Amino acid sequence: MIRHLVLFKLNEGVGRDEPRVVAAAEAFAALGPVIPELKSWQCGWNITVRDIAYDYAIACDVEDTDALARYLSHPDHQAAAARWREFATWVIADLES
Repeated sequence: MIRHLVLFKLNEGVGRDEPRVVAAAEAFAALGPVIPELKSWQCGWNITVRDIAYDYAIACDVEDTDALARYLSHPDHQAAAARWREFATWVIADLES
């Protein structure tokens, strides 16, 4: 099993209530039931206020590296990620268990 983690940081001056940000968050929220490789899916806004905190997070589980590759290349994932490229940066970690 692989846990895929992504932490997003909104660019300076971008607010989570902007329509394009809301649409991007909604696009990620919709992925859970759409992509068969996802064994679990969680995403949402950070609830703590700290200088080093990221703003939005995704955590999902997939069976193996092949499933991770299929998830990453899935058209719905690609479309959702493209939205975030307009106004955020992110870091990723993939943990094997």
